Amino acid sequence: MESFALHSLSSSPSFSLSLHHCSRSIIIPRSPTSLKPSQTFSFPSKASNLTLFSKPRCNPIHANSSQSPPPSSISQGAKPIPFIISISIGLILRFMVPKPVEVTPEAWQLLSIFLSTIAGLVLSPLPVGAWAFLGLTTSVVTKTLAFSAAFSAFTNEVIWLIVISFFFARGFVKTGLGDRIATYFVKWMGKSTLGLAYGLTFSEVLIAPAMPSTTARAGGVFLPIINSLSLSAGSEPGPTSKRLGAYLIQNQFQSAGNSSALFLTAAAQNLLCMKLAEELGVIVSNPWVTWFKAASLPALVCLLATPLILYKLYPPEIKDTPEAPALAAKKLESMGPVTQNEWIMVATMLLAVSLWIFGDTIGIASAVAAMIGLSILLVFGVLDWNDCLLEKSAWDTLAWFAILVGMASQLTNLGIVGWVSDCVAHYLRSFSLSWPAALAVLQAAYFFIHYLFASQTGHVGALYSAFLAMHRAAGVPGVLAALALGYNTNLFGAITHYSSGQSAVYYGAGYVELPDIFKYGFLMAVINAIIWGGVGSVWWKFLGLY
Repeated sequence: MESFALHSLSSSPSFSLSLHHCSRSIIIPRSPTSLKPSQTFSFPSKASNLTLFSKPRCNPIHANSSQSPPPSSISQGAKPIPFIISISIGLILRFMVPKPVEVTPEAWQLLSIFLSTIAGLVLSPLPVGAWAFLGLTTSVVTKTLAFSAAFSAFTNEVIWLIVISFFFARGFVKTGLGDRIATYFVKWMGKSTLGLAYGLTFSEVLIAPAMPSTTARAGGVFLPIINSLSLSAGSEPGPTSKRLGAYLIQNQFQSAGNSSALFLTAAAQNLLCMKLAEELGVIVSNPWVTWFKAASLPALVCLLATPLILYKLYPPEIKDTPEAPALAAKKLESMGPVTQNEWIMVATMLLAVSLWIFGDTIGIASAVAAMIGLSILLVFGVLDWNDCLLEKSAWDTLAWFAILVGMASQLTNLGIVGWVSDCVAHYLRSFSLSWPAALAVLQAAYFFIHYLFASQTGHVGALYSAFLAMHRAAGVPGVLAALALGYNTNLFGAITHYSSGQSAVYYGAGYVELPDIFKYGFLMAVINAIIWGGVGSVWWKFLGLY
């Protein structure tokens, strides 16, 4: 079957995901500090290479391997069927669907290009960045957009903040700081399996605001620790996975969405949501604080409930883990005292988070705060420029994010978003829905559409603006709608094995079977909706959001 594999890069702290037509296999990413076998959370016989295989039937090709696949196995160019379907969607809209009188020809043409672009994000005829570039090129060649308008979003502050956030995440992995923090929580709370789950969950909460990548947190910090703990308890992918590993993986996977929803800077898509809201005229004052205040109560309730609910619904066979604190203490001893680079990383992140919180008061924008932080890391050598250049996901995100944001912005300027939202609002009014009912319907639609997407940020770039406009046209208060959509964007990251970067990482570990990913992804989505809808609505009323 088609499955994910995670590979270590000996020359880079980043990691890459690849697909193989074989059973799942995973190689845990090593820290760039080149940890010795004794610095892992498992016995040397099982941890010397930190490699797991679940029923291996093929050999994954490493990024640094000298071997290359046979030419016949390499897919060259665009996939024909997804390419044809994606292009056809735009052509059908452009030439076969009558243009509404309220819409200009230029706007209708841009909408057709945008829909083909979005279809390509779902069907993947080419990598995301390449396909987005084709859409950008088409908009310029057809003179739908001027060159300056097409590239206008590349100077967007929020997009550069997202790019720099990837570099911060690399710093956490490279210095080993994230690993150290998580290990301390295991030492303090790891005497039982449930305590271990809470320790790992809240260590992610502590790291999240300064490590704005759920994928990096999953692959660079928590998966190696969970894997080592599981191996030490005799739990491996396959028949013994449910002894310990399956529960810890499932818990961390389902908790990550709430950790990301709690802080504005905990995930790249949060920052993009606020930027798109601003472009639609929804201004959130002091966004970091407002986001945190509104998310705090429902997110914390979910974070407290998730380990216990999964403990009952998806119970581990091992209930007590008395050896975990000792293993954690041994690992901390082998890691030695906190290094100079770790202290610099701590100080830099405290400075950056402080500026994100109080920056509006002193006139420092969030992107500028991130630039200051990155500059400090570069000056003191915690990161070097080669680290930044090797962070391919950051540069790829810059390219396709900017293209999607630019197109979405031009659609708004040309009146398409307003026209679509008015049509949807008129349809909802025909059912005599109050704005709270419209909020529930639109939030549910926004959530379940994600079954078609393999990227949270791609989902935001494609649909956030349109759904926010629909909310406003239906009478939902603007700030409430903007925040609710942002929180929802994090919560749907655990519904499938492809719904987010961290989902690929955790599923690729091999502990949780695919039916369980879908089953408990849906169950926890319902539970999260009940908590956020119930606790959140009361809390937001108290805060005056409506």
